[in-house]
Amino acid sequence: MAGCRDIFYKKLHDYGAAWRILRPSSLTDQIYIKASRIRSLEVKGESWVGEGIFPEFQAIVNYGIVGLVQLELGYAEQEDLTADEAMEYYDKYAHTALELMLRKNHDYNEAWRSMRISSYTDLILMKLNRTKQIEGNDGKTLISEGIDANYLDMINYSVFGLIKLTEQAEQGGATEA
Repeated sequence: MAGCRDIFYKKLHDYGAAWRILRPSSLTDQIYIKASRIRSLEVKGESWVGEGIFPEFQAIVNYGIVGLVQLELGYAEQEDLTADEAMEYYDKYAHTALELMLRKNHDYNEAWRSMRISSYTDLILMKLNRTKQIEGNDGKTLISEGIDANYLDMINYSVFGLIKLTEQAEQGGATEA
C-alpha cells in the first residue's frame, strides 16, 4: 500500500485532483481497463508495451480509492480538493480497506494465500460486472452489498496480487504471467 500511496501522491503532484471530474461509472470502466489488461497479460504471457501486471494492480488500488472518494463526495465539475485533502481521503479509504481485509482474513483464515494471482484478476472482473449492474440499477440493490463494497473488494484483491508478486520476486521464483 505504501507503494500505491507514493504513486498516488506523485500523480497528485503532477496532475492535481483532476480525477474529481470522473463519475463513479467512469472509474468502474477505468478499473475494467486495468483488470482486462492484467488478464490479457496473464493469458498471453508477454507485454508489448513493456509494463507488467504489478503496476496495473497498483492502479486498481488507486482507482478503487478514488471511486470511494467519488461515491462519498460526488463528482465535481472541476478540481476542488487540495493535495492535502486528497491525501486525507486516500488514507481514510486505504485504512477502511485494510480494516476490511483484516476482518475477512480472520474469518477466511487467509485463504487468499492459497489462491492463484489469476484468480484475483477473475474476481476483480466479476466484481466489476457486478458494479456495472448495480450502476445500471441506479445504485440500488435488493440484497447485495453496494458499489462501495465492490470497490473495497477490488482494492483488497489487488493488494493480495501485489503481495504475492512481491513475494515471488523476493524468492527469485517465476511469477505467474
